[in-house]
Amino acid sequence: MFLSRTAATALKVNALSAAKLNGIRAITTASPSLTQAFSAQKNANGNYLVTLIPGDGIGPEISRSVKEIFAAAKTPIEWEEVDVTPIIKDGKTAIPEEAITSVRKSTVALKGPLATPIGKGHVSLNLTLRRTFNLYANVRPCRSIAGYKTPYEDVNTVLIRENTEGEYSGIEHEVVDGVVQSIKLITKEASERVARYAFTYAQSVGRDRVTAVHKANIMKLADGLFLDVCRQVSKEFPNIKFDEVLLDRACLHITSDPSLYAETVMVMPNLYGDILSDMCAGLIGGLGLTPSGNIGRDASIFEAVHGTAPDIAGQDKANPTALLLSGIMMLKHMRLNEQAANIEQAVFKTIAEGKALTGDLGGRATNTQYTNAVIESTFNH
Repeated sequence: MFLSRTAATALKVNALSAAKLNGIRAITTASPSLTQAFSAQKNANGNYLVTLIPGDGIGPEISRSVKEIFAAAKTPIEWEEVDVTPIIKDGKTAIPEEAITSVRKSTVALKGPLATPIGKGHVSLNLTLRRTFNLYANVRPCRSIAGYKTPYEDVNTVLIRENTEGEYSGIEHEVVDGVVQSIKLITKEASERVARYAFTYAQSVGRDRVTAVHKANIMKLADGLFLDVCRQVSKEFPNIKFDEVLLDRACLHITSDPSLYAETVMVMPNLYGDILSDMCAGLIGGLGLTPSGNIGRDASIFEAVHGTAPDIAGQDKANPTALLLSGIMMLKHMRLNEQAANIEQAVFKTIAEGKALTGDLGGRATNTQYTNAVIESTFNH
């Protein structure tokens, strides 16, 4: 009797899943062409408009640090600050229309950390932003920072994570009490889009190897499709070496000897990228030192991927480095390379000197003191 009930319920679930899959397929089957290069024009004041999403917790404090440092470096930017506190639209969590309009207008945004309820409440705002703007590739460079001591000194890889599907598609159902079904979605179109972006990114930054991370030995259809697409795309880039590695072996190798993946670009499905990128962040000192960019065809959002740290919010203790480095990625995306280089060198110099480090970096400086030290280094550069 239990089996027949389960089977009957499963049939209903499968029908519901198919309907949801069709809705998601409409989102993910956009042309796998590359994101358009930044093409916005300066305004009458000679500046570019950039959307700023300060975020929650320490977000407003570290966003203020970035604005002050960017102003000191004379970046031609005007910030348009928006609130993304979720609203309910047609029964679903949505981003306020003002924020959507701002990002579509500027085509580039910088975002602080956003709080996500665990197990209840609204869905992840980060996921909502990715879906709203079809941010299909998450780019996470992980590079050792000179002067900041960790057990690893030769980390220098870039992880590119498919950002729209996989386990993060959010297709879950309770079949019967105590039995939950979660569907991992992989499409050829989304896989091709992120694979082609990975190869093109490698080419643009002078890296000659792309490594696909997968579990096609177990998930022969889903990961098998992703891997096959990567192999096919690799044929379009004869000057870039292509190899592939199982996720578990990649984790073992990169924690044993990070130099094995130095100067490479690693591309992978969504969940693997979530896990592996945070693990690599641990090799260089944590999420407080890790930048991130979400690339889309019509807009790109750069963000700090660490948490909101509500325990220190408002106490002038926050470390703005991750958001600063993400802002530097954004400047490079905007082709403001001179300002990006000046700020980057100032940040690395401040960390290497070790005189104005925040608590999470082993120092006693406040956020304000760290920010002022970076500004001083920017001027002295």
